[in-house]
Amino acid sequence: MAAGSLARRLARLFKLEPGEAPAVFAGIAMFFLLFTGYALLRPVRETMGIAGGVDNLQWLFTGTFVAMLLAIPLFGWVAARAARRRIQLWTYGFFALNLVAFAAVFMVDPANPWAGRTFYIWLSVFNLISISVAWSVLADLFSMAQAKRVFALMAAGMSAGGLAGPVLSVALVGPLGFAGLMLVSAAFLMASAACAFGLQRWRDRQPLRAGEAPTRHSPLGGNPFAGIGTLLRSPFLLGIATFVVLLASVTTFLYFEQARLVELNFPDAKDQTRVFSILDITVQSLTILAQLFFTARIAQRLGVVVLLAAVPVVMALGFVWLALAPTFAVFAAVMVFRRAGGYALARPGREMLFTVVAPEAKYKAKNVIDTAVYRGADALSGWVKTGIDALAGNPATVYVVGALLALAWAWTGLSLGRAQQRISAEAGRAD
Repeated sequence: MAAGSLARRLARLFKLEPGEAPAVFAGIAMFFLLFTGYALLRPVRETMGIAGGVDNLQWLFTGTFVAMLLAIPLFGWVAARAARRRIQLWTYGFFALNLVAFAAVFMVDPANPWAGRTFYIWLSVFNLISISVAWSVLADLFSMAQAKRVFALMAAGMSAGGLAGPVLSVALVGPLGFAGLMLVSAAFLMASAACAFGLQRWRDRQPLRAGEAPTRHSPLGGNPFAGIGTLLRSPFLLGIATFVVLLASVTTFLYFEQARLVELNFPDAKDQTRVFSILDITVQSLTILAQLFFTARIAQRLGVVVLLAAVPVVMALGFVWLALAPTFAVFAAVMVFRRAGGYALARPGREMLFTVVAPEAKYKAKNVIDTAVYRGADALSGWVKTGIDALAGNPATVYVVGALLALAWAWTGLSLGRAQQRISAEAGRAD
């Protein structure tokens, strides 16, 4: 009785409709377990990145992009042949086996530099694909109206995991080492897959449109590269890809500055890992508060446009602030807002856009955008940032370019929000 009463109170607090609470709780658990497993390894990745040399980061970004290009047809093959309800399970199972293999390598030779570089690239690929697949499932199972109510709430599980992961990393890296953390992460990943299966079972119990049931149990079909063609044929999807390119470029500029400033201010590797963990804890604490109490209200009252445009507008101002006061404290404030605002506003808004596209686009084209497009922008902007540093020799130039990119990002978000409103209105008239 007490548990039922609590569920009803939470449903009223977050404006859930009857029957939605089990799905929301399953989604929260799915994201919590997934992101805990990733976030406890993130400080390890950042430490390995600095160990390989800050001046070599652009090579790691380029390697990540190449690895992502190789991963696209592999994921496309899975998406074409596995039933939609099992795509996530197959993907997470594959990544869990990868983590077990990495754990074995680091048990044998924990200081191997090439193992560290390979793991850096692998975790960067795993992060985007695993999260993209989770959001694909949610975009497939929920309507736009539901997404405005529940996406941010479920994403709060991601933020809670992002908060728990660094704490676990700090507590466990001593007794377990890198290899032990990888095995723990694999266990979290498979538990997340189990929660995702619970979401599918919930959707099976909900009313379906005519002809929808058979397609949910059947593969999407097509070839491993179909997502690329779907993307190139759709102006709306190309707009989302442009949004992601600008987002990734702004993030990469900040990421390189983070590595430079952390190396400058905290030369010890253990101190660097602690700084990264503290930044992660701060980001996730702010994010979860915003997701629980603000994001859904903003989406319902002000629309997706505000979710997509607010963060880049503030980031443009943040870059100007950095140009005037390029200190680590100012940088930390800007970086924390970029990540917290991205998780709480921009990411849920971006995922809501996919609720109005076809199933193949939700899985295949979305995966191309979230992985190859994102990492391609990472790699390109990494070289651009390195070139600006070499030519200008002044961080202020980087911050001015970053401000211009952020303004373009804001305009793209505004345009996408309006396009989504038009598509939803046209679909409503068609129904």
